[in-house]
This record gives sequence, C-alpha cells and structure tokens, in this order.
Amino acid sequence: MATKEQINNFINLIAPLVQEQAKANGYRIASTVIAQACLESGYGTSELAWKYFNYFGLKCGGAWKGKSVNMRTLEEYEAGVHTPINDNFRVYDSVEDGIKGYYDFIDWSNYANLKTATTPAEYAYNLKADGYATDSNYANKLISMVNSLNLIVYDDFNTPTKSLDVIAQEVIRGDWGNGEERKQRLTEAGYDYEAVQNRVDEILNPPAPPKKTNEEIAEEVVKGEWGNGLERKIRLENAGYNYNTIQDIVNELLKSPEPSKKSDEQIAKEVIRGDWGNGLERKRRLTQAGYDYQKIQFLVNKIIRG
Repeated sequence: MATKEQINNFINLIAPLVQEQAKANGYRIASTVIAQACLESGYGTSELAWKYFNYFGLKCGGAWKGKSVNMRTLEEYEAGVHTPINDNFRVYDSVEDGIKGYYDFIDWSNYANLKTATTPAEYAYNLKADGYATDSNYANKLISMVNSLNLIVYDDFNTPTKSLDVIAQEVIRGDWGNGEERKQRLTEAGYDYEAVQNRVDEILNPPAPPKKTNEEIAEEVVKGEWGNGLERKIRLENAGYNYNTIQDIVNELLKSPEPSKKSDEQIAKEVIRGDWGNGLERKRRLTQAGYDYQKIQFLVNKIIRG
C-alpha cells in the first residue's frame, strides 16, 4: 500500500500534466483522470508505472505500433469473478509520454462522450459505459478517490501548477511571509493554505524513525512483502529504511546454513572404522574439521576398551 508521502508525490507529479493535456485536447475534467492513474498504477508504484510509464493500464490493441510488455492482470468478465490473464501493455519513455498516451488512447469515437462530461462522476460513468475497464465497480472507485483525495480542485485548469512541495519549500524560505499575510497571499494565488501549511509542518518535523527493526523488515523482504529489484529499493527508501542495510541482512538470512557437526561419538566410531587416518594425519584432519583431537581419542579408547 502506498504511503501518504507517495500519494502526495504522485499526484503532484501527474496533476499538472493531466491538466495540460486535458485543456489542450478539449476535455473539461482532469480529476477523474488523475484518479484513474492513482487507481491503475497504485499511485505510481506498480511495475507497469515506474518502469514503463504506463499509468492507466493501457493495453496495446490492434492499433498500437510502439513498444510493449507482456504482464499479468485481472479481468472481471463476470461480476465478482476476477480472472487472471496475460496481456500486452503499451510502453512509454517518460511520464509526459505516459500522460499524453492516455489522451491518444481515448481519442476515438467510442470515447467521444468523455469530452462532454462536466462532472467527475459523469466522466467516470461514461468511462465504464464505454468499456474502458471490466471492473464492475470501476466508476464508483474513481468517484470515491476524487472525493477522498479532493482531486476536484484540478478541474479548474487555472489551478496553480507549482507542486505542493515546491510551494512548501518557498514558504520555509520565507517567500510567502508569515501568519495572516502568508494565508492571504497563498489563498489569493489559488493555493490551499491548510494543505500547504500541513506540508510545511511535515518537512520541518519529519516522522519518527520506523518502528520495525531492520531485522523484522528483512524477514518481510524474504517473504516477498516488499517486491523485488528497483520496486523493493523504492518502497524501502520511501518507508524510511536504508536499502543497502536491509539487503545485507536479507543476504545473510538467505545464506545456506553450515551443515551441523557430527557428534563426538559419531566421529569416534568413524576413527575406529579408519575414516580419519592414523597418527599425525588423524590429528591434523580432526583439528581442521573443528573437533577436539584429545577428546575424540579418549572416546575412541573408551569404545575399544568397552
């Protein structure tokens, strides 16, 4: 599950790009598109998103001539029944290309009603009716995300395009004044004062160190709970862990354990059988194997004497 920081960072990254493309292509709604990207990509954490810049689960279809990747996905051909399949998905070269690719994808007659949608809900229901997704609850999920994340603010294409993090850093630097002056200037510039102030507080008061120990996290990594490769690295670092430290512990955990040593009694019987040689050779070999030569020899004599 994405962290609050990952969610904010992802929305700040794509929202201005979605607004730009929506405005340029004659669409009135950006909020539902942002919600789509959040839902389809897990706020940018899915492999299809961070590796291939496909934030909307766009399949190749017959018209696509660009690069592609075959990946596992779930389809809901029958209500409530999720069927795993493999399909070919479009691959893009950048975040900007991935956002533009979405608008290229919906630029045909089947999705014409998206341009006339005037509310996030209408856009979401039109998407589902047009066959964009097989998920029977797709429209409701998008509407819920628009509301819970307050994405409707992005439907005003005059919304300031500086990210929340950029404005927060400017506030910390003193560019926006203090107290009521700051609040007034931010509000007049179209920014959500409370959201900006909350981000300022987060930057100035970073969260406490992770509660779980590195060893606990390493155990979770071994279980597969943190993904693999670059995805694992991104998720661990976003959660406040040192990737290299965790990986070192993981490597130690995955090392094959050394075979357990045989008991002294077993070795003594092998000596009697002749498996360890005689005299100095026996002493050298037993010592190198980590056994106490004198103790083994005592047991050998004891066994022989009965």
